[in-house]
Amino acid sequence: IAVMTAEAITSAFLILIMIMIWKKNIFLVIVYILTIVPVEYIYLSSVFYKFLEGGYLPLAFASVVMFIMSVWNYVHRTKYIYEMQNKISTERVREVASKPHMHRMPGLGLFYSELVQGIPPIFSHYASNITALHSVLVFVAIKPLPVSKIIPEERFLFRRVGPHELRVYRCIVRYGYTDLRSEKERFEELLIERLKEFIREEASFMPRHDDSENLAENEDASMDSSDSSNPADNRGSTKHVVLSHTGNVDPAEELSMVDRASNAGIVYLLGETELVAKQGSGLGKRIIVNYVYNFIKRNLRQGDQALAIPRRHLLKVGMTYEL
Repeated sequence: IAVMTAEAITSAFLILIMIMIWKKNIFLVIVYILTIVPVEYIYLSSVFYKFLEGGYLPLAFASVVMFIMSVWNYVHRTKYIYEMQNKISTERVREVASKPHMHRMPGLGLFYSELVQGIPPIFSHYASNITALHSVLVFVAIKPLPVSKIIPEERFLFRRVGPHELRVYRCIVRYGYTDLRSEKERFEELLIERLKEFIREEASFMPRHDDSENLAENEDASMDSSDSSNPADNRGSTKHVVLSHTGNVDPAEELSMVDRASNAGIVYLLGETELVAKQGSGLGKRIIVNYVYNFIKRNLRQGDQALAIPRRHLLKVGMTYEL
């Protein structure tokens, strides 16, 4: 049906082009109409004639796929808006990490999130229930870009969260549409290597005067502009370094802390969110979010499988979002 309808519409537009743009003789236009148009409309009528005998199946399949894609897109956009409105500020992270009862255990924690601009609210839920953070904590966000391939040297964008003594960072990992993510990829080694490079270059570009507050206001804009730029335009530069808070901290000591944390073990923290419609939502939204979306999600690949996370180092953190 779709093919024959497209051909019929194309023929109708071609008639207009022959008359208005090409300015062909009206006799030639009539000959074209009498020759081509009847054949196409005979084929189209035959397709509609057999619609009830099986021609409806492609249309039904297309409608189901379109409905699934629309539900998935709607709920994901709503979830992203919720996380943006409830994201954790840098001051909140500093407050949580600096609490007297908050213990820093040895190890490197990679906290995965879909939120690129900020820290997800699930971190506050995690910290309020588990009063322990890894000695080095990195918030990791995977961002696909509309380019074919990104070389490993340009894949990681780092930013410091809070003062140096907290040892908390944000990392955006960029992939092209032909890049493959698998356990065979040296992801952990590359991330640690780029984190060390970030610490060294941050120390080398450290301002001479203490202007941390002004840098803190501009760091998100700097990271977002670097993230949205085409990696191919940044080759040979240090675009993966985004300067942040500064202080009188020996970079060698910080590098040593990163080495000790990675040697103690790397743990992947993956947010597992359950989405429900908030109180007062309409019937349609409750059905889409509570039943349709959750059914689709249960029948798709899990996040740890899609991100090729080693199962033996995985820790899932659950939280309910009321959309």
